[in-house]
Parts: sequence; structure tokens; C-alpha cells
Amino acid sequence: MAKTTSTARRLHPRLRLLRNGSKEVNGCRTELCTTVARRGIDSGTDNAMPTQISGLDLTAAQQQSVQADFSARSISVQRTAGKKLPGRKPMEQQEKADDSFVNVFISVETGYGDHSTNIAEVVQSVTALCQRHGVDTDHNGLTEQVRLSGNLLLATVPISSLDALEQDARVSFVQPAEPLKLDIPRGSPAAKPSKSRFRLDKHHRYGENIIIGIIDVGGFDFTHQDFLKENGRTRFTHLWDQGGDFRSAPDGFNYGSEFTEMHFNNALDAEREGGMPALLLEPQSQSMVGSHATHVAGIAAGNSGVCRNAEIAAVLIDVPQPTDDRQRRQFTFSDSSRVTHAVEYLLGIARERRKPISINISLGTNGGGHDGSSGVTRWIDNAMQQPGRSICLAAGNAGQERGLSDRDFGWIAGRIHSSGRIASRGLDAELGWVVVGNGIHDLSENELEIWYSAQDRFIVELLPPGDDRWLRVEPQDFIENKRLKDGTVVSIYNELYHPSNGVNAISLYLSPHLEPRNIRGVRAGVWRVRLIGEEIRNGEFHCWIERDDPAEIGQAEQQRLMRFPSFFSEYSNVDSHSISSLACGNATVAVANYNASTNKMNITSSQGPTRDNRYKPDLAAPGTDITAAKGFAADGDDWITMSGTSMASPYVAGVIGLMLNANPELNSRQCLGILQRTSVPLPGRTYEWTNDAGFGRVDANQAIAEAVDFTKRTER
Repeated sequence: MAKTTSTARRLHPRLRLLRNGSKEVNGCRTELCTTVARRGIDSGTDNAMPTQISGLDLTAAQQQSVQADFSARSISVQRTAGKKLPGRKPMEQQEKADDSFVNVFISVETGYGDHSTNIAEVVQSVTALCQRHGVDTDHNGLTEQVRLSGNLLLATVPISSLDALEQDARVSFVQPAEPLKLDIPRGSPAAKPSKSRFRLDKHHRYGENIIIGIIDVGGFDFTHQDFLKENGRTRFTHLWDQGGDFRSAPDGFNYGSEFTEMHFNNALDAEREGGMPALLLEPQSQSMVGSHATHVAGIAAGNSGVCRNAEIAAVLIDVPQPTDDRQRRQFTFSDSSRVTHAVEYLLGIARERRKPISINISLGTNGGGHDGSSGVTRWIDNAMQQPGRSICLAAGNAGQERGLSDRDFGWIAGRIHSSGRIASRGLDAELGWVVVGNGIHDLSENELEIWYSAQDRFIVELLPPGDDRWLRVEPQDFIENKRLKDGTVVSIYNELYHPSNGVNAISLYLSPHLEPRNIRGVRAGVWRVRLIGEEIRNGEFHCWIERDDPAEIGQAEQQRLMRFPSFFSEYSNVDSHSISSLACGNATVAVANYNASTNKMNITSSQGPTRDNRYKPDLAAPGTDITAAKGFAADGDDWITMSGTSMASPYVAGVIGLMLNANPELNSRQCLGILQRTSVPLPGRTYEWTNDAGFGRVDANQAIAEAVDFTKRTER
């Protein structure tokens, strides 16, 4: 008999999927997934993922972002070879995943009738829940204090505790932190750029009274000439290395290392006196040559950048590589909770130093409703209510629909969105969801979310490649962790009235077989998704595929083991609404990539609008072939050129820094309005918003002038 539950609605489908996984399966996830981590364990414990399982050599990892050799025409159906899989024990007979953890945003009922809630009590309850599982003694970054913003809690919880959260009537909804999308562009050598210059410098003073905050990856080269004052001191005042252990954690957090300008300047002095290099005296967990973080910081606030007199405070997000030590992979989160912590940290520095702050985040997410309703976007919007604060976000690099040549695979990053309309009851729409094969085993967990009107009812069907039997799920029903014959694990949830936005949502997951000694990738080919209209009043739907960053894990039986992004087939992809969900907030600025040399938008720049038809991206800025600091490079090799919205966003963050220096009373929404008002349409366009360029390219001089003048009021 089918199980019926009325409380499962309180848990996001992804969390229900994890809860339904055994201790062994979720232990394997900690090595392959950036949103599940593990507390300290004996490396010899039985439920750890072996480094060699059925010939899968996970220690033979390759470099990240290996370019796969395939084309749209070469995708084929491929079943994983191997012996027949053994039967599975019922979940109630398996060990619970009490040593695997997830970061969650918990929405709390704030009070009605007899259910008036004291949020402080809920915080204490969640804290006690974690402590019962021993997390208070852990030292691997899994035990952050429960943090609060309005009625939203952010906590790290054991997967085994999700049952208790589901049963808590004070909890409205629990959603997981989202994986971060890291669009790391390739760079090319360049000559030193000229200094950025803007009018009204007596007002903006190139940001001498503000802080530029940078949240990024790859490492910050505080010794680079672009960040040194005339006296040889660094302009970095704070750096929180979330993956570091060289120094103590910052106040209010219990993981990572915090460096201050004192540490950096002492190291610079020691190097000048003939000691070790400063970067070795104050080592970071990441120090990639040509690092993304250093380049982004240079654009926003380098000596050649926009805010060349600003203080720089930075957060280095921890991103383990497949080549890293397996315990580091297991114990590390790289998800939107870390961005939330980073924002809180930077705002704390601004409060302490009593200065305005302009923050840049050139990272993204692709899950959720793309309407500002996710936990991290709500948190950031709440944080932007005070004046003197602003956050810029890269729109994303998912705008390319097809390749410009046979060797151009940029379209893979671009085929993430589909949409349509079912006209009436009984009609249907079909989507093609592609998992790559041809020598590649996909060990990532592929996720597709479909959002549609609360007025409608859709039935969803899924047909695996090579099969002839559709899996069917009607509204309010679900399939959870159903194992196919080849080991691919399928979960489908057809939910009504999503707690974050009130619309209906269908979630589909294709997971690899993660039971130790029988690891198998997701079946390759085109998975057909059919939406059938059961009751139609509106009929419109939008779909997004959650992204994986390509990473090669190892080799097995002439097969490449990879985390690889799935994507929509060419006939299913709809070239719009591809903007990062992290950039869909209400109080933040979303920036697209404008090519200044051609006076056109870059083809890779993600497009809007949001699912709820708000204007995102807001504007465009130079992001193509941008020269800035090259971090951690040899002497004389100091500059590098990169392209992407990652380069466009810090330019606008720098412009906002100048605006805040000229008028520190501006709040984030006023900064957003000024930028929209002063943007310049691209050639041949009007002042109307467009889905690729927003309201046009940024005009820094006009934005600064508007920031100075708009507060004046004259009586007539």
C-alpha cells in the first residue's frame, strides 16, 4: 500500500531524497557532491567511499574542467557494463546518515492562533538537535552556529535529523543550500592596463572612504603591484579564507582562517628584508596562477581599477578539487550557505569600520524558482535594507544556444532553460534532457526543476533512454530513489503550492548508483520528460537544469569518470531566462557582459527575465577581453585578460563604490535605480529593457552625477 504523509511538504524534495539514502550512500555523496559534507571519521571506516571500487580508481583524478571530446551528434545511449546489482535492504533496516550533513535554510512560522512561535526557541531547538549528533565537538567546519535573518534560519544539520525538522510544527519549510556555479574563464597574457578615470573625483575620490568586498575563488594575491600602496603596504584589510587553517577563524564563525592587514604587511616587510616570500609566510588554501579572485578584485578596486583608493576586504570560498585529499573533499561545503556567511562577514567589517561597502559576487546558482525566493536570495535581500550597502552579481555565462564552430562547446553551458504553454486539458509538452555518454560515466546528480502556475495541474512522465515504459507521477505524488536495472536512481516529486513562492513545482533527479563497491554512473542518452495537462487555466511553465561544473574524477575500464552537466536537447532549449538564480534578488544588481570593442553583447552572457517577469539583468558592463591583475604568477607576468560576466560585475561594483563615496546614504535599491536610469542603450536599441543587456551599458560618470545630485530638494 502506498505511503501517505502530510508533513513531507515541509522538506524540499532534494532533502527528502537525501533522507531516503543510507549512511553508505550519503557517505559516498560527500566525495562527489559540494552540498553534502562529513564530520571527522576514521579513514578506514567501512562506510567511507573506497579509493578503488569495482575498478573505479578515484585517486587517479585529473585536472578540473577537462574538455570532453564530443558533439551534439555523438551523444548516444549507453548502459553501464557490469554484474547484476544486488538487492537493497529496506531503508528501515539500514543505518541512518548521522555523519553526513547538509546546510539548510529553515523558514519558521512566526505566529498565528495557538502556534505563536518564539524564534529564539526554534534556534535553541535546532542547535540542540545538532548537538545530539555530536557536531559541537567537530573541528572540520561543520558546526557553525545557527544564524538568523528575520524568520529564516541557516544551519548545518545531520541528514538523519531531517525527520525531526519535518515533524516540527513550528517549521514552515526547509530547503537546502544550492551548489555554486563556478564559471572560470580561460585567460591570456596581457600588458599593464591604463588607470580608470572618472569625472567628479572631488566627490567620489576613487573610493577612499568605502570598502570593496569581494567573494570569490582561486586566491587573492595581496602582494600584486595592483594592490600595493605607494609605501609598499597592501590595500587588503581583511581576508577570510574559508578553507584555510593557517590562522584562527574570524569572530562569529568557527571555520577557516582570517588574515588582517597586519599579517599581510608584516609578511611583505619580511620579504623585503630578505625573508621568505610573503605569500608563503601567509599561505591561503588556494593560490592558483591567474586566479579568478585576484582578477576580479583588480577590476573593482585595483590600482588600475575603478575604486583604486578603497579598502579591500575579501572572502575566499572553499572549492575542493578532485585532485585534493579525499578527507578535504568529504569535509567541505561549497554551496550558497558559504556565500551567505561571506556576506555576513563583510557587512560586519563595514559596521566595525563605519564605512559603506560595495560587494561583488562573481559566482552563481541555477536551482530554485528564479524569482528571488530561494533561501540565499531572501537572506541577501534582508541584509540590504540598511543604507551604505550594495551587492553586484554576475548574471552568468549561459547565454549561448549553439556553437560558433565544430569545436565550440559553449552551448553546453547555455542549454539550461526551457519553457512553453500547454493550451488545454489533455494536451502535452515534451522535453529532451541529455546526459552525456561516449566514454564518460556521469557521477553527478542531475536535477531538473519545472515551475508552473498554481492554477494548473500537470502530470509528469519520464522515459529513460532505451526503455519503453514511462514513469508517471501525478500531482501530490512522488517516486523516491527508484533504482533502474543499470543502477541509475530516479526520483520525481510533483508538488503543489511551493512554500517559498506559492506556485507548483516538479523536481526530477537522476542520481548515480552510489552504494560502495557498486558505483555506477547515470545512464547516458536523451531522457524524455512529458508534461500532461490535467487541469489547465494558465498552462505556462518554465524549467531549469541545475548545473555541475565539469570535473574529471578518474578512469575505469576505458571510461572517463566525470561530474558533467546535463543539458536540454536543441529542440527543447529556449534561449531566455538563463540568468543565475542567485542574481534574481530584489535588492541586488545583476550585470551582463558587454563587449566594448564591438559595441555588442557577448553571446555567452545570460539572459532574463526572471520567472516572475522582473527585469534582470539590470544593465551591462564591459566584460569581454578585460585586462587586470594576474595572481600568483612569476615576476614580469603580472597581467591577464579574461572574459565573462565575472569581469562585468566587479566593474559595476566599483562604480557603486564611487557612488557610495559621493553619497554614503544611498541604499541598495537607490543604487539600482540610479544605474537603471543612467544606463545607455546599445546602438539601434531604445530605453526599453532587453533580456540580454537590461537597460543598457553602464555610464559611470552619469551614475556618479546622479548619486551626488538626486538628494537635493528645492522649494518653489
